[in-house]
Amino acid sequence: MALELPALPYDPKALEPFISANTLSFHHGKHHATYVNNYNNLTKDTPNADKPLELVIKEVAGDASKAGLFNNAAQVWNHTFFWNSLKHGGGGKPTGELLSKIEADLGSFDKFLEDFKAAATTQFGSGWAWLVLDGGKLKVTKTANADTPLAHGQTALFTVDVWEHAYYLDYQNRRPDFVSAVLENLANWDFVAQNLAKAK
Repeated sequence: MALELPALPYDPKALEPFISANTLSFHHGKHHATYVNNYNNLTKDTPNADKPLELVIKEVAGDASKAGLFNNAAQVWNHTFFWNSLKHGGGGKPTGELLSKIEADLGSFDKFLEDFKAAATTQFGSGWAWLVLDGGKLKVTKTANADTPLAHGQTALFTVDVWEHAYYLDYQNRRPDFVSAVLENLANWDFVAQNLAKAK
């Protein structure tokens, strides 16, 4: 079964003015779609064609001879996860168990914001900033290019894409402004809380 490009979980204009419909049309409709097409071409008529995407990512991670497959598989997964990390009317401060866990593991919500912004803005070149569950503890981390927490035994809870195509049309070189806009206005804490609950 060939992978299909998953639909955005909201209208393309839903994230404006923080992420424009124009950015989403390129980011989802071109970049994400290309990773899906590349993945399907690389797995066609191979045993991987029928395997779940997450399993393929874990199996080929670290295998230099499968770098192309890993990069496209992980980028498909990372992008789908990123779209779900965002929502219209998001941002602000989470509540309940998620907030308690952030405060217990990361010091405070403000400290989390500080650490997450630092991870996102100091990722050299292309990559991702993440909130993950690792050994039962929350951690802020970052990965380069297509790398993903799945390849490191971590459970992803939230991400922000810091490849230039994620923000350049709207923010040019102002990556910190993009990251702040996402955290303050678009972060889907309900999705994060669901991921944390499922990981228990």
